[in-house]
Amino acid sequence: MAERKNILLRLDPAVHDALARWAGDELRSTTAQIELVLRRALADAGRLPSNVGGLPRRGRPPKAEPGSEAGPEAAGAVAEGSVPTPAPPSVNEH
Repeated sequence: MAERKNILLRLDPAVHDALARWAGDELRSTTAQIELVLRRALADAGRLPSNVGGLPRRGRPPKAEPGSEAGPEAAGAVAEGSVPTPAPPSVNEH
């Protein structure tokens, strides 16, 4: 993957707070949420370059099943560039 660019972004505190809440709701960092929103805006405007890479995979890699030789695809990994959907919370029955 190509080196990522660092930028300084000045935001109104209320805008930052709204972005941070939105990111938290979708289990992303604020930075990842900003990049996602920018990519969607570029795509909607027809300005997303065709050679742009996918969003970097963040977080821990999925655990492999014991005794399994399968790669991350078999463990339920999300394809690069796609947006993972959080699983609904499980309910413990007593």
